[in-house]
Amino acid sequence: MKNQSILHDERTVTVENASYRLGYIVLSYGLMFVVAFRAFFYGESNWDLMALVILTGLATTAYQGFHQILSKRWVYLFAITAVIAAVVAIGITVLRK
Repeated sequence: MKNQSILHDERTVTVENASYRLGYIVLSYGLMFVVAFRAFFYGESNWDLMALVILTGLATTAYQGFHQILSKRWVYLFAITAVIAAVVAIGITVLRK
């Protein structure tokens, strides 16, 4: 038997996935902060950056859906979040007129 160490085990995969999650959260919220900052202080429209955040979320969701790991609870929370986001968007649109 060879004396080689294991380079990739379950713990390594778990730590890597946790680091990717943290990086994704920092990137997503950082982009949303930049979008909000530019919109409020410079009056710029940053739909390209916001589309990047949305497309990243859609890509991860599509991948998870393809591999059938989304739960009913996740679908329920997604629906509630989408309804709340729509109500807020409509409210902002009405108040701006």
